[in-house]
Amino acid sequence: MATGNQQKRVLLVMSSVDEMGLSGKQTGTWFTELAAPYYILTEAGYEVVFASPKGGAAPIDLLSMKAPFTTEYTERFLNDPVAMFAAQHTRKLREIDYSTFDALFVPGGYGLLWDLASDSYTIKMIKDFYETDRPVAMVCHAPAVLRDVKLSTGEYLVKGVALTGFKNDEDTEIELLHHLLFSLEDELKGRGANYISKANWEANVVEDGALLTGQSPASAPPLALALKDRLAA
Repeated sequence: MATGNQQKRVLLVMSSVDEMGLSGKQTGTWFTELAAPYYILTEAGYEVVFASPKGGAAPIDLLSMKAPFTTEYTERFLNDPVAMFAAQHTRKLREIDYSTFDALFVPGGYGLLWDLASDSYTIKMIKDFYETDRPVAMVCHAPAVLRDVKLSTGEYLVKGVALTGFKNDEDTEIELLHHLLFSLEDELKGRGANYISKANWEANVVEDGALLTGQSPASAPPLALALKDRLAA
């Protein structure tokens, strides 16, 4: 882990999956959930490194690149050649020494239900960050990746932990719940999580120890700000 006066580093992990299972629906990382933390954290002086299971160009959900889902962060990112290069040339996750990073940020999007959530390397990485008290920030559907993370004690990481994530009601509202590999709300509650939600699409950030979670795309900026403050402490 980086210490002393070294620049603190954040590993931002994206999914490599661009289709929602057999439905064939295009997916990828939800754009503002990538763009907001990138700018909030880099402008605070932190290094942000993009990674994905396959490396290279990580898919962006095309819907999230269109109005009304665009934000000031997405517009800026699209016109920023350095940021776009980073997203199109992510590092291969298994080739990264994550012990050199101070925090982990996982943006949402549906693809991660099909890769990160069942990837043994990702699961171990989250456990290692959490057990060394390095912040783990996850927004929207990203908390689904916590489903199978167990601590060294053998207990599920989420057991008794306060968290949030995209609601069943939100997925139902946009008629996508039946296309998903699993419901993050149901699975995390089933593992003993203290799942806390607000009204559909409302910004909602929940912090419990090293775990910081956000409910919806609107939660990405305040979640990134919470992580920024945690790193500055």
